[in-house]
Amino acid sequence: MTARLIPTGYLLIFLLLFYAPLHWLVVNDWSREDFNYAYIMPAVILYLIWEKRAVLGRTPSRPDWLGLVPVLVGLALFWLGELSGEFFSIYVSLWLLTVGACWLHLGWPKLKLIAFPLALGLTMFPPPHFLFQKITFSLKLVSSALGVQLMQLFGMSAFREGNIIDLGFTQLQVVDACSGLRYLLPLIVLGLLLAYFFKGAVWKKIVLVMLTVPLTVFTNSLRIALTGLLSEVWGPEAAKGFFHDFSGWFIFMFSFVVMLGIMRLLKHWPRGRAAKPAADSKTAEQPGAPAQPASQMRRFVVMGGLLLASLLVGQIIDFRPKVPISRSLDHFPVALSDWHGRRVMMERQFVDMLDLSDYAIVDYRDAGDRQVNFYVAYYENQNKGASIHSPATCLPGSGWEFQEATRTQVAVSADGRQTVPVNRALMIKGGHRRLAYYWFPMRGRVLTTAYQMKWYNFWDALTRRRTDGALVRLITPVGEDETVQRAEQRLAAFTRLIVPVLTDYLPQ
Repeated sequence: MTARLIPTGYLLIFLLLFYAPLHWLVVNDWSREDFNYAYIMPAVILYLIWEKRAVLGRTPSRPDWLGLVPVLVGLALFWLGELSGEFFSIYVSLWLLTVGACWLHLGWPKLKLIAFPLALGLTMFPPPHFLFQKITFSLKLVSSALGVQLMQLFGMSAFREGNIIDLGFTQLQVVDACSGLRYLLPLIVLGLLLAYFFKGAVWKKIVLVMLTVPLTVFTNSLRIALTGLLSEVWGPEAAKGFFHDFSGWFIFMFSFVVMLGIMRLLKHWPRGRAAKPAADSKTAEQPGAPAQPASQMRRFVVMGGLLLASLLVGQIIDFRPKVPISRSLDHFPVALSDWHGRRVMMERQFVDMLDLSDYAIVDYRDAGDRQVNFYVAYYENQNKGASIHSPATCLPGSGWEFQEATRTQVAVSADGRQTVPVNRALMIKGGHRRLAYYWFPMRGRVLTTAYQMKWYNFWDALTRRRTDGALVRLITPVGEDETVQRAEQRLAAFTRLIVPVLTDYLPQ
């Protein structure tokens, strides 16, 4: 009876504690085309465990209190993700708690037998958004560069500017869907599964998995090159529609066949003495006495109590109460010194998508018709799935390439002693240049990185019960006959104007 009650109890507690993150994972994360392979992963993992049913049945359970180590780490990650608004930490927390429960009740010998299926569970969780965007952008640039080289190898005139490929008669843009990440993650999972079933040395298994990365980059570059070559014959339609979708499927299947060929080569190379057959697993373990129900129940009470305590604290204490803005941004001035602006409104769908509390967008011009686009977004609190989106991920997603991305200090006082740290980015898109500054005023701090935002959201939620914050972004065009230094002087001068004004609107 205890053998059934304990797993059922854990399942109910996990559902209560992780219902919202699991709902987001299945409905929002797995529905994205980059991660829809994850829908089948639970079935794959359960099959791999079921395949071990015979040896698991012969291996005695040896409950071990050391299982509390991953449980405690998992709870720490749960609260880190819950208070900082980061789903990935909560996903890893769920995984660690599952591992901890298995270790606690089954013991190390059985845990080793299902180590691979459990480790494969990590492939179901998308990486943090800012990290995912950086990987996608890097893969786009690598695939574009190799694709252009392949086209030039076939005698085609092709030039690349960022992720834009100029063929003369048309232009191809390598968007996120063509970054290769859509194939990389499923191929890595496929490589792990092939390595798991591959009968060979450990180093061969590692090589097989590692080769999925260059294979994905090369095959995706080949797809881009073929699209360019066919565009010369069929026109721009070759880059979209049926061919675009079919080529993606074909490239994936081609990569799979190549991986099978690599397995065959690794199986017969290097030639040498045949490996000794593995010991018969039937004799690996002898049946042992089952764990005492009372001992198992004590472990369940301890771990279940820790989980229920976390659930209770989360329900009783509101760590993220809303902090209203000091003054509505609808009243943000459109005239600043010699600058006069025009207010711009976002469509409602974008406001809802960003989950803003308040915002202002103003296009400023001075007497010399020089321009600065000002954008500020305020969040009364930041939750999981509803937090500030960094321009470092949003702007590249809209086609802008960050040619230079640094951090700098901008003086905001007359004597130059008071400065503000800002992110500085020189961006290029289709021959146009823009210089951008952006920073994150948060509860009396000025932050510049996503890591800082996540950490201070966690710390301030825990110690001050506040997660409100803002994003400030300034963009100015760099004229054809203008130097970047001249544009930077303009942006720095505008920053000195805007920072004191912002203090009247944003809570300190």
